[in-house]
Amino acid sequence: MRINADFSKRAAVHFEDTEWVASPSAGVERKMLDRIGDEVARATTIVRFAPGSAFAAHTHDGGEEYLVLDGVFQDETGDFPVGSYVRNPPTTSHTPSASEGATILVKLHQFDPADRTEIRRSINDTGNVKLFQDAHEDVQVQDWPAGEVIPLDATKGLEVFVVDGSFAESGEDFLAWDWLRLPPGTHSEAIVGEGGARVWMKSGHLGGLV
Repeated sequence: MRINADFSKRAAVHFEDTEWVASPSAGVERKMLDRIGDEVARATTIVRFAPGSAFAAHTHDGGEEYLVLDGVFQDETGDFPVGSYVRNPPTTSHTPSASEGATILVKLHQFDPADRTEIRRSINDTGNVKLFQDAHEDVQVQDWPAGEVIPLDATKGLEVFVVDGSFAESGEDFLAWDWLRLPPGTHSEAIVGEGGARVWMKSGHLGGLV
């Protein structure tokens, strides 16, 4: 399966325009943003867990990072409410579930193989939050004031996911839970909507893929 698999091209997915697709696990559905592979894949996905649903225990050979968008996500290490950001590096394993339901943004098989950094933190504090940075990537949450023009420097690629609020880029509007990926070498700008915007951003990670 290949979805938005050409990293040399701009890609955008709008939450309200995308259908949920059933996963192999009962009660777990997905909206696929980008993907290379089948069930074991390099993937960026919005995943919705119905109350009481779970995935079987598995190991993340290529790492996993996720942001909880709704509900409470769970595994053996604890409960992760809305606003939780988690990085499970390569070789880690868990059994994810959601007793009361949850929706997460998750990225799989995109870590440096040598990365062993585990992170558990909340993005619920106001203001910009630096979540992770190394030689390969920079991950953060930013609050953009209403009406501002925000430079988008995608020298080595950039992804922007709208947690809340809205912005426009290249004449296209992005609302809550919409996703934009800019290829390496792009220099653009976001025009923030009248309610401001909170966005999750990853940059620097696509330079070696095009």
